[in-house]
Amino acid sequence: MTTRESKADHIRQIMQAEGDAVGENTRGFNQGRYESVAKLDDCEGLKDDARAIKEDAIERLPELVEQLEATVEANGGTVYLADDAADANQYIRDVCADAAADRLVKSKSMTSEEIEVNEALEADGVDVVETDLGEWVLQVAEEAPSHIVAPAIHKSREEIARLFNEYFDPEEPLETAAELTEFAREELGERIEDADVGMTGANFITADSGTIALVTSEGNARKCVTVPETQIAVAGVEKIVPAVEDLQPFVELIGRSGTGQDITSYVSLFTPPVTSPTLDFDAPDAPVAGDGSDRDFHLVLIDNGRMEMRADEELRETLYCIRCSACANTCANFQSVGGHAFGGETYSGGIATGWEAGVHGLDSAAEFNDLCTGCSRCVPACPVQIDIPWINTVVRDRLNDGHDVPTDVLVDGLTPDAERDGSPDLQKRLFGNFETLAKLGSTFAPLSNWLANSTPSSVILERIAGVTRERDLPAFQRTTLRKWAENRDAVPPADPDRKVVLYPDVYTNYVLVERGKAAIRALEALGVEVVLADAPGSGRAPLSQGMIDTARAKARGVSESLDPYLEEGYDVVVIEPSDLAMFREDYQRLLPEAEADRLADQSYEILEYIYGLVANGADVDRLDTPAGTETVAYHSHCQQRTMGIEPYSIEMLETCGYEVTTSDVECCGMAGSFGYKQQYYELAMDVGAQLAGQLRAADADHVVASGTSCIDQIGDLLGDEPQHVVELIAPASEHEPAR
Repeated sequence: MTTRESKADHIRQIMQAEGDAVGENTRGFNQGRYESVAKLDDCEGLKDDARAIKEDAIERLPELVEQLEATVEANGGTVYLADDAADANQYIRDVCADAAADRLVKSKSMTSEEIEVNEALEADGVDVVETDLGEWVLQVAEEAPSHIVAPAIHKSREEIARLFNEYFDPEEPLETAAELTEFAREELGERIEDADVGMTGANFITADSGTIALVTSEGNARKCVTVPETQIAVAGVEKIVPAVEDLQPFVELIGRSGTGQDITSYVSLFTPPVTSPTLDFDAPDAPVAGDGSDRDFHLVLIDNGRMEMRADEELRETLYCIRCSACANTCANFQSVGGHAFGGETYSGGIATGWEAGVHGLDSAAEFNDLCTGCSRCVPACPVQIDIPWINTVVRDRLNDGHDVPTDVLVDGLTPDAERDGSPDLQKRLFGNFETLAKLGSTFAPLSNWLANSTPSSVILERIAGVTRERDLPAFQRTTLRKWAENRDAVPPADPDRKVVLYPDVYTNYVLVERGKAAIRALEALGVEVVLADAPGSGRAPLSQGMIDTARAKARGVSESLDPYLEEGYDVVVIEPSDLAMFREDYQRLLPEAEADRLADQSYEILEYIYGLVANGADVDRLDTPAGTETVAYHSHCQQRTMGIEPYSIEMLETCGYEVTTSDVECCGMAGSFGYKQQYYELAMDVGAQLAGQLRAADADHVVASGTSCIDQIGDLLGDEPQHVVELIAPASEHEPAR
């Protein structure tokens, strides 16, 4: 079995065993986030504040570590700076040995998972008890967490009941959620009461006062802090913020972002050492209540690669993460498989790539990095505005060893699943150089289309490059959009000041030519002068494969091609949303700032631009309108949603007289090349199943979509390829009968 086949098999097993529970819970969290965030007067302002605080804290981190160390020691505690997991664990073991500890109780902490402290203590004979309900379930089941916030999200109530009944054999079988919770409360309460040491993590630590903020949904963390006489807090150094006042935006955002709660059940601020309520205050030598002089407190601050991440310009943003899980909850792939597939040794979800690469190394990140498709839905969900797709792309590039093949050149010689040899594997090179394939395919069409989709070719492509035989490859057109445009008479513009250069993306030029024609007809009908750019692909394809150098070369080519038009005052109109996202967002990483800003400022998506024309007086009657009431089921592209331009398509369809039903499924599952890859085909189709159900239920006269991936996927899901929105509103060509 090849690596691709084994990965496909692993994903299939996870989807079957855990997918339903993960999907139900993550989609619930995600919907809760939308509803809770909507109640905030200035959510974006809070995000800006949170981002600024984290930027400042990471910039001043060495200084804040020193300040925190002095503060905690002045309070009567001890700070230990651990270089790595082994160093941290040895210190914790020594603390437990000094306390003659038989039992240590813990509240949930991903950092403690990262250093594997449970195993280190259990090797010394210490009974380690997880007191968070989800973590305790997994400890009993001997499983790893599958989610940063809700570790047992992959388990249903019925599964937990079976586990507890088999493991604990209670007098009366446990069944309901209330019974399971009550049983856990009693069992864990006894263990906490008898514990010698308590351990917590920390959501935030303030350098000015040594205050630890714990944001939890259960009361167990407070008990772990206050009941045992020895307390240990473990935290990565990135958890430090300058002052108590800085906690406000994080408290507002963390619960809303992660689980959709306006505020989590318990927001606890401790300034250790704190007084234990179990002390006998009637004793003559008892300390004064509240002064904490009886407690033994240890703060273990962990580096474990974080300072190297801080010095790494590309991974540095990872340290801004507040571990809310919004990136996981909003990710369509994560919703189908959860963290046991979309995760590494410790962390899961979109941000996990940065964490795993930083603290465990690239090999750990490699196991799941490709499950991030770069759709960018996680970016507006993140409360500290981390560009998670870029971090994933950078790590992918490093996994490719940072060496791209030259632009538009395919390199032969790699066997399937070969060890990295300084360039991306064959599958990535194939999809990353799609423009080369498109040029060849178009030149030799229709023979190339027949040959590519023949059974022998499909078998060979799947075997050597992992291109699934379950899908038909794109049908390249012999007459490209550019050739068509060269051989027609352009329509004189009604307004000489309305000038557009249409960017023909690779798919529009070579495959979906009709949507390009429709875009030109629609713009010309509204009085616009339209010229077609002779520009290369945007670089989206190589960027998706982690081929950053190739993507940068493409970006330079696009900029050089469009720059003369920008100088002359032309607007750039783009049909494919993912290419507009390149112009507006990714080019900020790939081009000089001034160059990127100018292209971003003067680029528009086709329906966005048409809406603007109509809003400014263009005659909408010159566009196509149905003879009677016709219905449309519309699915927008992921990056349309993240750029906030989805409403323009809906508005123009309605303005042209269509009755529109929209899908609330945010991702079709295809994501460019993702759905063509053998190892991810079944996952892509699983993600798309919800969309297919909604589109069928709409029973509309027309199904339309905005992006190439969506059109491909819906065509496979429904057996009938949808139109692009612009095709439905553009006036018929001279070769087509009027509606």
